[in-house]
Amino acid sequence: MQARRAIQVVGCHAEGETGDVIVGGVLPPPGATQFERMRAFARDNDNIRKLLLSEPRGSICRHVNLITPPTRADCDAGVIIMEPTEYPPMSGSNLMCTVTVLLETGILPMTEPETLVTVDTPAGPVQARATCAAGKCERVELTNVPCFVDRLDAALEVEGFGTVTADIAWGGMFYAIVDATRLGFAVTADEARELAVLGERVRLAARAQLSVVHPENSEIAGVSIVQLNRPFAGVGEVTRNTCIVAPGRSDRSPTGTGTSARMAVLHARGQMRVGDTMIHESLIGSRFTGRIVAETTVAGRPAIVPSIAGRAWITGFHTYLIDPADPWPEGFQVADMMGVTGTMAQ
Repeated sequence: MQARRAIQVVGCHAEGETGDVIVGGVLPPPGATQFERMRAFARDNDNIRKLLLSEPRGSICRHVNLITPPTRADCDAGVIIMEPTEYPPMSGSNLMCTVTVLLETGILPMTEPETLVTVDTPAGPVQARATCAAGKCERVELTNVPCFVDRLDAALEVEGFGTVTADIAWGGMFYAIVDATRLGFAVTADEARELAVLGERVRLAARAQLSVVHPENSEIAGVSIVQLNRPFAGVGEVTRNTCIVAPGRSDRSPTGTGTSARMAVLHARGQMRVGDTMIHESLIGSRFTGRIVAETTVAGRPAIVPSIAGRAWITGFHTYLIDPADPWPEGFQVADMMGVTGTMAQ
């Protein structure tokens, strides 16, 4: 066997969504902040994202996370999140996977019955409260970065669907949030393909028709992801949603940043208050519990501090190799396995 590179990865999923974690073979990129490190990695090492998320080693039904030392003294570890079309500043399911791997593999010490881990993400520090027993990380509750509404009831002209109303909100990435029942969907697993088509068309319309920029970081711009949901069922009740991850497939988890963005919208509409909870359910029936921890502001805008709780499980240990004779050292993409849009870029 010959290999010019070996990358060690711990397989993991959070409530059904794959968020594998790189633990060896990749050095941390330079940068004074985690956001700068993310940008540097995207510029200089995007071949690693393509290698692990493209065939024959990966697929778009997967995310990969790189553990780094933190750039902040108040954090225990850093993370760079890689998704099929982008490097999001924050992801709830990916962070649940990362924290689970950090603790269950001994990279960070586990304390029972509870371990606190603060992670340096490109969106800012996120505290994880892990419930632990018998060497197992049983549940992770994340206190997310402040989340806010960019605008409510934005009208989008969407190919094949006409005028679609969407709420635009920040939950760690920018979301377009749409009540899919108004368009005739029940938001069930058998509709997954049609929902993915709708979600990608909404995303492309939002990116083309709306100027969306984070008020504290102008480098974060544009709607990244679309949440298609049923109407809010009420505080403490179960509400179904699916988030369409570019280039077009349903998140298998309820989506942590999506839950955060939706709670920001519900708070802005007066439907949730500090201390209230909501249970978000995915197409496969997995659930995250969201809670509004506090009210705050972001650059003068009303905002909330949300928490999201869920579970993650390690699935295996892998070493990925690049043979010098392999003609596809960065993998390849074929349209039938590339979602709706068929691209590895936003």
